[in-house]
Amino acid sequence: MSDVDVLNRLYTVIESRKGADPESSYTAKLFDKGRAKIAQKVGEEAVETVIEAMRDDRAAITSESADLLYHLLVLWADAGVAPADVWAKLSEREGTSGLAEKAARSSGGKTGS
Repeated sequence: MSDVDVLNRLYTVIESRKGADPESSYTAKLFDKGRAKIAQKVGEEAVETVIEAMRDDRAAITSESADLLYHLLVLWADAGVAPADVWAKLSEREGTSGLAEKAARSSGGKTGS
């Protein structure tokens, strides 16, 4: 398996923690606290990633990025968004100018491939 598959494997583990004992699993504890807390953690990790980027600390950026991706996967699992849904959206946008894609979203339009 490739390193890229780690996100899919991690998502599977995260999904398996739904309904688990919050005292035995940090992930189960996040699910137990609800989406607002999960979203808050995504925001915190995003800010921490930005701070480390501004400090130009490669190791810290790497670590905070891993934390951010983990919490984002927890949010996806809570919201019923599978990684494949996100990969499909990224594939759909592939080859489209970022500026054109953003403009289309702002105007409510759809972009093509």
